[in-house]
Amino acid sequence: MTPLAVWWTVLPLAAPPPGAPPGSERGEEFGKTSPIALVVILLLGLATALLIRSMNKQLRKVPPSFDPEPPESREGDDGPADPDDPVAPTAPRTDRTADPPGTGSS
Repeated sequence: MTPLAVWWTVLPLAAPPPGAPPGSERGEEFGKTSPIALVVILLLGLATALLIRSMNKQLRKVPPSFDPEPPESREGDDGPADPDDPVAPTAPRTDRTADPPGTGSS
């Protein structure tokens, strides 16, 4: 017997036995969750679109810069400072962090 004849004799033994048609092992319940998954995916897409729309509205309210506005120069401010003016400079504060608690002046 030639090697080719031996090969053709052994080859069918190595193949798996024929079984059920393809796709029959999936069972009765296969494919029934597809409509539910479609609804969930559509709801997630709608929620994402609404969140993006809301975030765009909120971002339009944000100022272009968070830098403090420069103090405007005041004309005719040669007189003494008004004590009720919240922009008026105050006396420098002394640092009392080195003092133990309770030793400050009252």
